[in-house]
Amino acid sequence: MRHATALALSSLAVIAAACAPPPVIPVPPPTAAMTAPAARPPAGMSLAAVPSGRMYARASLAYEGGATDDARVFSIGGILVRHPKGMVLFDAGFGPGVDEHFRIGTPLLLRLASKYDRQTTVADQLRAAGIVPSDLTAVILTHAHWDHVSGLEALPGVPVWVSEAELAFVKGEDRAGALSRRLGTDSYRAYDFPDGAYRGFLASRDVFGDGSVVLVPAGGHTPGSIIAFISLPDGKRYALIGDIAWQAEGVDRPAQKPWIARRVDHDREATRDLLVRLNQLKAADPGLVVVPAHDARVWATLPALESTKLAAPSGSAE
Repeated sequence: MRHATALALSSLAVIAAACAPPPVIPVPPPTAAMTAPAARPPAGMSLAAVPSGRMYARASLAYEGGATDDARVFSIGGILVRHPKGMVLFDAGFGPGVDEHFRIGTPLLLRLASKYDRQTTVADQLRAAGIVPSDLTAVILTHAHWDHVSGLEALPGVPVWVSEAELAFVKGEDRAGALSRRLGTDSYRAYDFPDGAYRGFLASRDVFGDGSVVLVPAGGHTPGSIIAFISLPDGKRYALIGDIAWQAEGVDRPAQKPWIARRVDHDREATRDLLVRLNQLKAADPGLVVVPAHDARVWATLPALESTKLAAPSGSAE
């Protein structure tokens, strides 16, 4: 009965919020510092989306001003970047223990208002593509919430890179970091941002030293969240933004998460400021593809990971 009452109250709150016009968030013109700097991505570098599950919710729970009758699919997974100097996976998606992980990591109201489907784990898809965990240089977390770390249980021994602020968050007592602590943090490695300003951010880390993968601190959703800027040899540019926005409208309008869901943001004002900055970046660089971690429409535009079985020439031995 209590669960039903809570669900009814949350539904009424979402409906009421959706009926009100969303507030307009002013966005200043982009600055010259936001222009994309030159990068030297090497031949053979690639990016591939590796979805491992889906969650389902209404747009009214995804961003302020979203419609209650607009069903949305939230992708859950990882994004693999292959570079001649190493192979990194951004986030780990759902793992084999997702059912327990969902209960541990998701606030009650969001559990009642959403459902999920599991797919093949990221680890199993990597193996189908001929990639074993030891081939990975690191899993780089955009942040350490449960749906980004669940798949780590199937990637034992792989270094997990997090910003120093995120490692402190994980090792603290915040409930949102509970799954990371339960799965274990022995493989976690903290990094800093020694490489100076980048696209309007005051600090950065150039992972491979050629501007192809650049991390910037973007605390707000969690204290140590990051944005990863990826530049490919064909000129395509991506910004992996984690959960700063759940859906593209969060950046494009821009629009915060609705008030009932905004409690998942550690620092709501900082998250709002990041939405503004990302909107400015898109204005400064129209070719930039901003990738929220959970917008299935955006993920569908990303290159897919091919298995070795699919990639094998016809008639070849397996």
